Amino acid sequence: MPFAPAKLSCPTVPLSNGLQIPIFGLGTSHHGGYSHDAVMYALTECGVRHIDTAKRYDCEEKLGYSIKKSGILRSNLWVTNKLWPDDYGYKTAKKACFDSCSRMELEYFDLYLMHWPGSSRPGYSNREMRAETWRALEELYKEGVCSAIGVSNFLVHHLEELKEDCSVVPHVNQVEYHPFQQPNQLIEYCRQEGIVFEGYCPLAKGQALNNPTILQIAEKYGRTPAQICIRWSIQNGVVTIPKSTKMKRIQENVQVFGFQLEDVDMATLGSLHDGRHVSWDPTNVE
Repeated sequence: MPFAPAKLSCPTVPLSNGLQIPIFGLGTSHHGGYSHDAVMYALTECGVRHIDTAKRYDCEEKLGYSIKKSGILRSNLWVTNKLWPDDYGYKTAKKACFDSCSRMELEYFDLYLMHWPGSSRPGYSNREMRAETWRALEELYKEGVCSAIGVSNFLVHHLEELKEDCSVVPHVNQVEYHPFQQPNQLIEYCRQEGIVFEGYCPLAKGQALNNPTILQIAEKYGRTPAQICIRWSIQNGVVTIPKSTKMKRIQENVQVFGFQLEDVDMATLGSLHDGRHVSWDPTNVE
């Protein structure tokens, strides 16, 4: 096991309902994106208290086991889960949430997200299905099964329609965010509406780690390219959830609170946007 860094002292971001979400978390994923040892290391050695997962990633049981083994009080941990479109719809969404809680052996989720703005259900428009599903999440929220509710990969028009159709504005919108993909109009809209913006893929699935500009800035600060990207994201006020199954990488990723990027370097990184997506692109979802 690599040398453990000092316990993470992580700032939080307030949600519109008064809860505080840690600005840094550990992401998980499908296709080999889960490691019990890595999660245990993050929780028990690094002080990470924010874990992000999804039914889609097929690691709920494993993650639930790791959380239990860590011995960390449930009230000291922020757990986010996501509802896959196959489960959209009022009844199916509620059942899917309870089933996810059961698989993870948790009584509630701190945050529960609709994973995608599109629906796979025939006979319904995407807007109708989003609204029906969101009403289920509103009930789960009111019942305390989810302490906060939100969406993922939603664009401005998806959020506008949801605001018209429903009563609770999403607490969070989780979207791809890294130096090459900076949806600033969406971020500004979310902030105006009191929706916390959360970014995934902060390293652009590794594409950022070989960028000459990022390498140059990393050398200036004596940091790694990954640390520069994560620091830039957090310094922009974005809740950031890098994924890793390697303890050495997690150790590296958590060490982003002991330095600050200068304004000139923040601006340089902000100029790298080229519109590329390294994950799903919701642009054409009606």
